[in-house]
Amino acid sequence: MRLEVLHVPDCPNLLPLLERLAEVSDLPITTRVIQTEADAIRFGMAGSPTLLVDDADPFASPGHQEIGLSCRLYRDQDGQIVSAPTTAQLREAIAPPAFTADANHD
Repeated sequence: MRLEVLHVPDCPNLLPLLERLAEVSDLPITTRVIQTEADAIRFGMAGSPTLLVDDADPFASPGHQEIGLSCRLYRDQDGQIVSAPTTAQLREAIAPPAFTADANHD
């Protein structure tokens, strides 16, 4: 599993996201500075910071993905606006998919 955080220079929300990721995972985390709208589009940054898990944004809104250099805010479990996903949300976002037994196997 690959974790990458896209962010603009001097993003104030980068550090809280990186600290929370470090609390929930030992996986290496790559960061990428995004400086242009073209790069935001190219890499899929939906505001700064954006976490990508294997190149996918686990916090993307279904059917509505704004791409750009703006500051990104998240909602916690209670619907409150926060600067970065909570540790519980991050655990869920990077948890391996649950194993499902094939119904045809005994």
